[in-house]
Amino acid sequence: MSTTPDFVGSGWAFPVGVAPTGSVALVSGEDEIEQAIWIVLSTQPGERPMRPDFGCGIQDYVFANADATTAGRIAYEVRMALGRWEPRIDVIDVKVLVDADDRTVLYIDIGYRIRATNSTRNLVFPFYTIPGQE
Repeated sequence: MSTTPDFVGSGWAFPVGVAPTGSVALVSGEDEIEQAIWIVLSTQPGERPMRPDFGCGIQDYVFANADATTAGRIAYEVRMALGRWEPRIDVIDVKVLVDADDRTVLYIDIGYRIRATNSTRNLVFPFYTIPGQE
């Protein structure tokens, strides 16, 4: 018997794969929520024809400077997207950190709580920028 409430759910694994039994690979519980967050953050609004508003606008910052302003805007986009598209969690904190060795890499550190279980988790999503011409 599973201790995870049904509200947390289950679904296809991301990326889509094949289970050892030959069926579509599935994930459930907290892993399913983590993969759903990755999908929201990886999808640019307008990318899905039948759901043009779905996604997160962080791709708008691919050519932006890796600075505090960009970090703040990305954190805002992440909060808004997860607040809208992932109702199973409460976003506690979003921090955007620049990699010390590679200033083209930003790490989006998301602290969140799963509402159904009150379990606190975090996810680090790497975001890559393309430096401008100097």
